[in-house]
Amino acid sequence: MNIQNSKKPNGLTRRAFLVRSSASTAVLSMGFGFVPELANAATDGVISPNMYFDLDSDGKVKVYVTKAEMGQHIGTALAQILAEELEVAWEDVSVEYVGYDPRYGFHFTAGSYSVNWTFDLMSRAGAAGRIALIEAAAEKLGGSTADYSVSKGLITGNGQSITYGELAAMGIEPRALDEDEMGAITLKSPDQRTIVGTSVQALDIPAKTRGEAKYAIDAMVDGMVYAMPVTAPVRAGATVKSVDDSAAKDMPGYIKHLIFSDPFGLQTGLVVVVADSYWTANQAAQKLVIDYDLGPNANVSLADIHAEGDRLLADRSAGSLFVNDGDVDTAMAAADQVIEAEFTTGPNLHMQLEPLNATVEIIDGVHHIHTGCQFQTALVGMLGALGITEDKIVIHQYLLGGGFGRRADPDEVFMAVLLAQELGTPVKFLYSREADLHTDFSRPAVNIKLMAGIKDGSIDAWDHLSASAWYFMRAAPANLTPDLSGDPEKLIDVPTISGAEHWYTIPNQRILQFNNAVAQAATPPGVLRSVSAGCQCFAIESFIDEIAAVLDEDPADLRRRMLDGAGKNAGEGPSAGGALRLADSLNSVIERSGYGSEQPENTAIGLASVPSQERINAAWTACAANVTVDKATGEFKVNKLTITTEPGTIINPDGVKAQAMGSAMWGLSLAIKEDPKFENGNHVANNFDVYTPARMSDLPELDIEVVSTDNYPTGMGEPATTVVAPAIANAIFAACGARVRSLPITAAKVLAAMNA
Repeated sequence: MNIQNSKKPNGLTRRAFLVRSSASTAVLSMGFGFVPELANAATDGVISPNMYFDLDSDGKVKVYVTKAEMGQHIGTALAQILAEELEVAWEDVSVEYVGYDPRYGFHFTAGSYSVNWTFDLMSRAGAAGRIALIEAAAEKLGGSTADYSVSKGLITGNGQSITYGELAAMGIEPRALDEDEMGAITLKSPDQRTIVGTSVQALDIPAKTRGEAKYAIDAMVDGMVYAMPVTAPVRAGATVKSVDDSAAKDMPGYIKHLIFSDPFGLQTGLVVVVADSYWTANQAAQKLVIDYDLGPNANVSLADIHAEGDRLLADRSAGSLFVNDGDVDTAMAAADQVIEAEFTTGPNLHMQLEPLNATVEIIDGVHHIHTGCQFQTALVGMLGALGITEDKIVIHQYLLGGGFGRRADPDEVFMAVLLAQELGTPVKFLYSREADLHTDFSRPAVNIKLMAGIKDGSIDAWDHLSASAWYFMRAAPANLTPDLSGDPEKLIDVPTISGAEHWYTIPNQRILQFNNAVAQAATPPGVLRSVSAGCQCFAIESFIDEIAAVLDEDPADLRRRMLDGAGKNAGEGPSAGGALRLADSLNSVIERSGYGSEQPENTAIGLASVPSQERINAAWTACAANVTVDKATGEFKVNKLTITTEPGTIINPDGVKAQAMGSAMWGLSLAIKEDPKFENGNHVANNFDVYTPARMSDLPELDIEVVSTDNYPTGMGEPATTVVAPAIANAIFAACGARVRSLPITAAKVLAAMNA
């Protein structure tokens, strides 16, 4: 698999879909571009890498992918979409990852938007290429385009045939389709597809299996030195007062240390050690004597964060209004009964297998950046703020050894850039595992309070309050949105409240969001795997079961009657069908899991049904967790997880099932294992021996079903991550009567809840 950066064309002003022949090689390049005049297309040289794909004289197609490959095999899915409409044999397709090219617009891989944002675009790019090639064949062979058809790169008609490769070798006249022509293309119907909807081997698997795949950590350039950060005893707010490196100076290969001042304020209290090898840098780091001012967060604990969350929820006045349907206060006052519950989750860390790293070499003022990045657009913008213009930036994009949202923050890259500038030599900047965890932007700790007003046996009012640190407040303040109150001071942070707006039909609903300033300062927040905030799903789905118990109603029946698809819950766009699609997933797991059947003693099945992602691109996911509890100790075993997810049109069924399986395992890990703790201003966990994700021994039986429909694809951003925890909590309650309202769920919490 080749890793290559895009070249940037100059003087391009008008947009069209271009088909061009290279004057020097038998290659046709196809994709959207901007040309001064369409008439000039015949004499312009080929733009390569092109926007979407190249076709060579052997009939081979290289698809250019702007999304980051971090184990989700997105390059394969996007290539399938394009190859379907291009009508090329799948075995002739390869992919190449683009580092950065402004022609593509927004370079961003997160939010389950990769397929969702590009399915139509890549389909039309492939279809436009097919149309242009058929037109070229008709011109060379005679007749009209209506006389010809194509299958797997072979065009036939009028008793003649010609391959795509032969056309590429012969060269064709430049062809430009304007945006209106592109929009008018009729794409294949689902029953006509032969590549989309088919399980194919991911294109990156062979190279990974053979050890040939290149990750950023593998990047090597001549003359580079190694740099690694030494972190402060607190996560945020510390400053370095002095450094004594006298013990390190005697080490062969030690070069120097620098006190790093982050111009963006993302990381604080860092000292960077520079040496001729990573091993030497690591050893030298341990010999430094550093004096710190630990700053204002030195004594902050998770208990302090949750105490501030409790205060905010009790006061309510600082809340921003996210949802306000009906009249909650009036409905609550008229309720026959009001049910309340409070939920908490702690911070969670990304723990990607490849620690953050970047290698930077400056050649003639051009910054060559070797990295694996989820958000190149943000990176280029940050470098611009440092005075580095776009034409002085070349991003060499590598495979990512895990990302899960962490590599959307490119702090390791701009630090490497600044070090390369300071040292005047190529630099490989590499976090240790401990430093990687310390500097992580964790999923924030959250306090949630839910209240339901019951009237005539149904939920008539719903009040949802959530307090946490806010991701956009740290990473992108301009993306904070006005709340519904009209108060310009009240804003909404979508990433941390997403998931709170459920799809159950309840006449009167309100959601208030609060920024926890203590958490914001001490635990700079990030986003972590899966699009909606899993803590919100955990609270809502647990609370639904609590309400069902009060109503003496089966939790499945309560969910079903509220998933009626009425009003806004009918959904729209990619989420059209709304709650009814979620009900279908719920019914599927009920049927397959044996829910409602007699279970062994102290064993029960708990349910949860969530949209998994934001309302605009929901993946309808339900889970049934079969759990056995030891009432004497509180120990529990997750015996089986039955999961159904429906994300619309599925590109690669095996790939989607792998995503669902992986997300189920991470959901299990977050539910019952992962707890970095936070004391004295810092995460206690600093490596895998302390922060213990689920192991193979924790793996339950899995029954995972992925359902493809004719709906537009919404994406597969690890949907099951959000549904497993509440299903387990509900199963534990059904098995032993213990309601655990905080994550992770532990034996001690189960035992305490049984004895409460």
